Amino acid sequence: MTMTDVDALDFAIVVYREDDHWEAEMLPVALTADLRGLIHATRQMPSMGTTIGLIAVGDDFFVALRVFGERVSVFLSDITAAWDWPLAQQVLEYLDVPIPEEEELEMVLPAGDLSIFADLGLDEMELGALSGDLDLLPDEVLSSIAARLGFSQPFERAVDAAIG
Repeated sequence: MTMTDVDALDFAIVVYREDDHWEAEMLPVALTADLRGLIHATRQMPSMGTTIGLIAVGDDFFVALRVFGERVSVFLSDITAAWDWPLAQQVLEYLDVPIPEEEELEMVLPAGDLSIFADLGLDEMELGALSGDLDLLPDEVLSSIAARLGFSQPFERAVDAAIG
């Protein structure tokens, strides 16, 4: 049985630079029901540069997206999540990556742009290692990413506001 993303969504946070510091805000759950909604909401932030969306869904996976002008980069932590979660399925469709076959469900593989944060100091190898660490929950991985990219405090404040 497929769960809806809105029912199990832990949080969706948008992070952007304003003046010389990072800001983070919780996105309304209604805007995170689909990938297009996430991209649209991320584009609406007042950043003069890049804007980042970080979404943790249940204990299962996370999505990171980055908008810079018309360019959108997307990263999905686990392609097998597409079997149970519409948001993960939409990410794979956006990336033109096939949904894994049933015999591939034992493998946890990411999809998308592993270099999404490379210019901010998180290289492909480190993002791959973080997303593949089965001992970490999605919110913990995103917290590690936020710390590595230098916006841990605003990110944690936004998460606290999102999950109470």
